[in-house]
Amino acid sequence: MRNEPDIFAQVDEHAPDLIGLSDRVWGMPEICYTEYRSVAEHTAMLREKGFRVTENVAGIPTAVIGEAGEGGPIIAFLGEYDALPGLSQEAGVAEPRPLPGNGQGHGCGHNLLGSAALLAACALKDWLAETGTPGRVRYYGCPAEEGGAAKSFMARDGAFEGVGAAITWHPSCFNEVAPALSLANTRMDFEFTGRASHAAASPHLGRSALDAAQLMCTGVQYLREHIPQESRIHYAFLDAGGVAPNVVQAKAKLRFAIRSPELPGMFDLIARVQRIAHGAAMMTDTEVSISTMSAVSNLLPNPPLEEAMQANFERLGTPDYDDADREFAAKIQGTLQPADIANAWRSIGMAPQPGKALADFIVPRDTRREPMIGSTDVGDVSWIVPTVQAHAATIAIGTPGHSWQVTAQGKTPAAHKAMVYVAKVMAATAQDCLTKPDLLSRARADLDARLAASPYHCPIPGDVKPPLQPRPADL
Repeated sequence: MRNEPDIFAQVDEHAPDLIGLSDRVWGMPEICYTEYRSVAEHTAMLREKGFRVTENVAGIPTAVIGEAGEGGPIIAFLGEYDALPGLSQEAGVAEPRPLPGNGQGHGCGHNLLGSAALLAACALKDWLAETGTPGRVRYYGCPAEEGGAAKSFMARDGAFEGVGAAITWHPSCFNEVAPALSLANTRMDFEFTGRASHAAASPHLGRSALDAAQLMCTGVQYLREHIPQESRIHYAFLDAGGVAPNVVQAKAKLRFAIRSPELPGMFDLIARVQRIAHGAAMMTDTEVSISTMSAVSNLLPNPPLEEAMQANFERLGTPDYDDADREFAAKIQGTLQPADIANAWRSIGMAPQPGKALADFIVPRDTRREPMIGSTDVGDVSWIVPTVQAHAATIAIGTPGHSWQVTAQGKTPAAHKAMVYVAKVMAATAQDCLTKPDLLSRARADLDARLAASPYHCPIPGDVKPPLQPRPADL
């Protein structure tokens, strides 16, 4: 590539090793807080590449930090490597074909996410050493993004203090600076305790926890009319009390996900949901205990870093997809509904381009989007450190997240090309942070102004511990 910064060549030098890491992690999918094999692979790669390694970050055995360099600002790359349940799928096959085993699969592309972030860190490490530039690079290997809020626990523990900027990315249908849009999200359990009795002979002696749980769901249903339309409340029964209808159920347990566009609004919404739970308990003469399982904050934007990243996207161009890449992406599109593809284009504010299966373009920052907004624990990092995210087109346009189609595309040549491509974008943005004197100061000033208006309060209570899982016996 003409006129490319030296750091692009350094990304290319490390790319084969990190593509291999991505494929190995794809082949060992591990879900929330069970990523022992995946973190071992990342830790081994950090040591092989000469990073100073810190394990068991924030008391989480599947979190790791690698650091290199001396003095100067700290630039962090955030990686993930957790998978999802129920999304096992053979690679490179455009039809549902689960693999034997536990049914887990990388249906959100985190095998690529962590590997590309580490690839960018390797390139910046070498650039710092070769140029003698003061500065440190850190790779944060973060587990349990899918429902476990590991970065929020790490943030609460101070793991990101002192970092000058945090850079990350996510696999996507498109190449772009990721809009800083996400919902603050708390997952809370509501356990009702009543009194069992014979439902026919002595129902008057029973106090139904199941009734309480159902009343809570009804109350929340009525609440939905009276909350901001961007807010979301979802629920699942973890325990409906049993399968015998002739027993007044003495136990019932619900899990609610409570989401709001901004952290203060989420705290208000939590209080309202909790009052409904207490009201349901009062109506049924039962008791309710409430516990927080995990929580994340909404993302804060950082225009100075976003502008720098956009410039690097435009300087680099787009991934070099070939006809075989486009052909397989078209086969994947053949498994989708037309609405999936239309929604993807709508999310970036661009008119559909019929016949285009892979995004060989960069999304302008000023498009009028209709984004589909979820939640991420990167949000908590963005309240502590100026943070920027990229998207790169590792999957066919329209591929829904958390699907077998994502897993199927997780080891394709197109995904590998996009992974290396976005590592270059991230590495060049980090290079800008260390060579353009006012970029980090402007990024920090922007964050400080936002915090002055709304200070950060970690949404996870101080007494809540991450739901760690045991190490497998064969490790």
